Amino acid sequence: MASSKKPRQSELPERLESFLHDTVKTGQTLVLGLSGGLDSCVLLHLLVSARNRHAFQLRALHINHGISPNADDWAEFCAALCASCEVAFSAECVHVPRDSGLGIEAAAREARYRILLAQPADAVVLAHHRDDQAETLLLQLLRGAGVKGLAAMPQVSSGRPAMLRPLLDVSRSALEAYANAHGLQWIEDESNLDLAYDRNFLRHHVFPEIEKRFPACRTTLARSAGHFAEAAELLDEVAAADAAVYIKEGGLAIAGLRVLSGPRGRNLLRYWLAGHLAAPPSTRRLQEVHRQLLNARADAQLRVVLEDGEVRRYREMAVFEKNAGAQPLHCTWRGEPEMKLPGGTLTFECAVGQGISANHVAGRLEIRSRSGGERFRPDSRRPTRSLRHLLQEAGMPPWERQSLPLIYAADRLAVVPGIGVACDLQAAEGEEGWIICWKRD
Repeated sequence: MASSKKPRQSELPERLESFLHDTVKTGQTLVLGLSGGLDSCVLLHLLVSARNRHAFQLRALHINHGISPNADDWAEFCAALCASCEVAFSAECVHVPRDSGLGIEAAAREARYRILLAQPADAVVLAHHRDDQAETLLLQLLRGAGVKGLAAMPQVSSGRPAMLRPLLDVSRSALEAYANAHGLQWIEDESNLDLAYDRNFLRHHVFPEIEKRFPACRTTLARSAGHFAEAAELLDEVAAADAAVYIKEGGLAIAGLRVLSGPRGRNLLRYWLAGHLAAPPSTRRLQEVHRQLLNARADAQLRVVLEDGEVRRYREMAVFEKNAGAQPLHCTWRGEPEMKLPGGTLTFECAVGQGISANHVAGRLEIRSRSGGERFRPDSRRPTRSLRHLLQEAGMPPWERQSLPLIYAADRLAVVPGIGVACDLQAAEGEEGWIICWKRD
């Protein structure tokens, strides 16, 4: 939670020391997101001073968005700065689409974080400060964000790499005082004065007016973000407890949504979808998914399309189906232990007396999509049956059946993952065979 005390620039090294002691282990690699602005240049200076005492490896990464005509000069400034303090440096260019529907600010942020989260490091260190936190909270309030959105930015986000924000309880004025006291140089992004950007409008017009009446507003707003963060953690704990009861094998039992109150059920639904979606659905979309799961007829083919896939209902379970390529499969297995396919992975394990007989494999098998009308006989005690009926009996949802890869030997359907091996192609006792499994993403 943000402190209400305004730190002096002389306190910053001690604050960073305490943060590093609590969060960074000896030998870890940290990547600093270095824009070249005041905040990240101060953080670079602090980290360089602390790296030997804490024995961590430090690299700096500059992300060139290509938006400003000065972008290349900023990259050169960051490279020279890192060279002067013996910090490994790299720069990456990203494309920021102007027609994504997100707005250029959000699109640039999304592109930036995609690069940061792909870094081979233990943690990415960012220079967000208390004023950034207050601005983020106000922006989220104006956008109607929920509790998670109002929690704004945490000091530590777990993951690989983790995201660390050691300056989050420090004001920008304290950072500027520190930079001036140590003779630091930095660049000024001319876009920071462009009032077309929402954050700049708040920073230059809204906050100065609020501060006339409420001088400590940035501190108190940042503190409120901490309160929201605690509330978000509590909601996740409640959702995790409900998930232990109602989420099984990745599916969500609709009975749970009927038993739980509306807010608690939507909280569970949000928690479940977070495991499948890159970004949470809007409140309106979440409410629509919740409503349809509860109210659709039992025989309805429910299908709610979201950003990265769709929610379906099958046998009183809500399941999430990821977007997959529609191209039909037709490829060859040549002995590799696994094959990555759209929607999942086929694995091949050598065994004795199990799976398809190695004598029928002959070093290659064909992998194909379903075309319809296939017939299959995995049990010698039963007649040949349609594959559709076998998949229905196995309880496989219709949309999973369509994407299921089929394995052919000598142009004959030999293996259906989850169903079995054609009865006359199965490995006999003591005979070498191959067990083929389909693992969905």
